[in-house]
Amino acid sequence: MATQLLIYRNVQPVTRDKHGELYLKAGKDFAFAKEVNSVPLMAAEFPAAASDLPIVFTDADDGVLPVAVLGIERDVNLMVDDDHRWRGEYVPAFFRRYPFVFASASDGKTFTLCIDEDYEGLNGEGRGERLFDADGEQTQYLSRVLSFLQDYQAHFQRTRAFCRRLAELELLESVEAQVRLPEGGRRTLTGFKAINRNKLKELSAEQLQTLMSNDELELMHIHLQSMRNFNRLTRLAQGGEAVDAQAKPDPAAEDTGDDAKASPTAGGASSDQEANTSLH
Repeated sequence: MATQLLIYRNVQPVTRDKHGELYLKAGKDFAFAKEVNSVPLMAAEFPAAASDLPIVFTDADDGVLPVAVLGIERDVNLMVDDDHRWRGEYVPAFFRRYPFVFASASDGKTFTLCIDEDYEGLNGEGRGERLFDADGEQTQYLSRVLSFLQDYQAHFQRTRAFCRRLAELELLESVEAQVRLPEGGRRTLTGFKAINRNKLKELSAEQLQTLMSNDELELMHIHLQSMRNFNRLTRLAQGGEAVDAQAKPDPAAEDTGDDAKASPTAGGASSDQEANTSLH
């Protein structure tokens, strides 16, 4: 079975035999996410997430998927403060479903509800919500969890369809975010793609009408507008100090002559205080 294990440590199927007497105490502690600098995002989340976070696209196994950028350094989530509280207005659904997750069978059609058994809120002392009742049936709480994950999976399929459309229209290009730091150095964030505004303008009236009718044109503009939030992340990285950040095409990708690809690795700081960071 396959799962997205970005924040999960000990994923096990939820069963009556193993979890029948257990409870789950959910909290607002985001320590589990403090080292994640980007997180998968569903297309339906774009309007809410764009108020806080840059939305970009990264390469996946069978195409591209949108992600919300959470930090400008590897293993640093700027949206989680020192007390492990979430700093923004919107928490991505990928985090809100934790510690639960679906695992899919090899056919990609059968899903099993799983839980991270290392989650500290999982307990047998009666704290929080019980997973199964005294008769061994799933509680209303577990039913709501299952419904949320089913909804998440449905949105995932719609998001993949949106990304396939972007690929078909050849709208994406590899870009890098240039972050100018107050002390005079700069940091370059690479490893992601964005919609090329000029290519979007060149679409035919028929193509634009199709994108408008299924709301995908709106998603594209939300994505482009959200890129301004790189400034917010860099202010957080500098303790609130003003910085200048902008996204531009990745010159390394332009030199290939093929489909643009940004560097997937992070480099160290050089003598002129330039550093590179990639999404992962």
